[in-house]
Amino acid sequence: MSKRAIRIGMVGYQFMGKAHSHAYRDLNFFFDDLPVTPVLQAIAGRSEEPLRRAAEAYGFSSYETDWRRLVERDDIDVIDIVTPNNAHAEIAIAAAERGKHVICEKPLAMTVDEAVRMRDAVRAASVHHLVCHNYRYAPAVQFAKRLIDDGRLGRIYHVRAQYLQDWIMDPDFPLVWRLRKEVTGSGALGDIAAHILDLARFLVGEIRDVAACMETFIKERPLGEMAGGLEARKAGGTGQVDVDDAVAFLAHFENGALGVFEATRFAGGHRNGNQFEINGEKGSLRWNLEDMNWLEVYFHGDEPGLQGFRRINCTEPLHPYAERYWPAGHIIGYEHTFLNLFGAFFKGLVEDRPVKPDFEDGVRNQCVLEAVEKAAASRSWENVEYR
Repeated sequence: MSKRAIRIGMVGYQFMGKAHSHAYRDLNFFFDDLPVTPVLQAIAGRSEEPLRRAAEAYGFSSYETDWRRLVERDDIDVIDIVTPNNAHAEIAIAAAERGKHVICEKPLAMTVDEAVRMRDAVRAASVHHLVCHNYRYAPAVQFAKRLIDDGRLGRIYHVRAQYLQDWIMDPDFPLVWRLRKEVTGSGALGDIAAHILDLARFLVGEIRDVAACMETFIKERPLGEMAGGLEARKAGGTGQVDVDDAVAFLAHFENGALGVFEATRFAGGHRNGNQFEINGEKGSLRWNLEDMNWLEVYFHGDEPGLQGFRRINCTEPLHPYAERYWPAGHIIGYEHTFLNLFGAFFKGLVEDRPVKPDFEDGVRNQCVLEAVEKAAASRSWENVEYR
């Protein structure tokens, strides 16, 4: 089958750049019926030598040290943004204005205003757009969505979600860009609470109002920079931390469900504990990224004496996306969530239909994040004002 080449231009090249590049390279291997082939055309970054090494390692045919030149190139179809958050809006808007489809890492923007401008730009240009909330595309999460939509849980009463990490607990961990408001917008709130909010919105629905508290435990750190993954190196001197280390908030969903959310990078022993539990009138579901192939399911209608959570290994051919990979019980990992996400996006691009989560989801998520910040500052309930 002749496949249409989709030429990728990526801006940024560190942790997420590696994850995205891996997905592009493996996409046709697992999605062999996809009528497109991602072509790693060019990558952009500011520092030429590490950029050159990344281009070679990831398989890009060329590189640019100015993202503007990348956006202007006629041999690029999709701009993929994996930069720190403060660059998302300018790059996405410029790419849309040049007629490029846009993929952007989360959170979509620094503020609601930025997110709205990005959404309006891609709409005006009639280009396809995607925000990379990849955890939606774990097979177990997709299966949870199917069960909820099929009414297997009935009316939803509770959503309980946590994202627990511990990678900045050392007071000597440097003040990297993820801890600087001017670059990242917020701390644990935008970095990891954005993920559990997206999962909650995907599975249950929109949020009406929130009450919140936020805390910064270590207020001064050595200066430094990211060194790949979540590692960092010191650069000398110290600086003030001006984002949150942890956030906790309550939420009312528009359908009447009650939400309890927690996100922290100070939960010792939790490397990447993205987890949720959903309780309904007929049953419950729970999932944890660190055991991502399993969905725990409980139904009230089970025979008395046999009731309890059962563990479903979501690797059977009938589970979403599982048929793309290995025989039942042969588990998949974090990287495959990006394959599933990009597979859906490119299929939608060819069929000229939107794929979720898109920039509208990014705006709605940003509206909730803003309401959480307001609620923490006001110490009162705040309505989510969607735009």
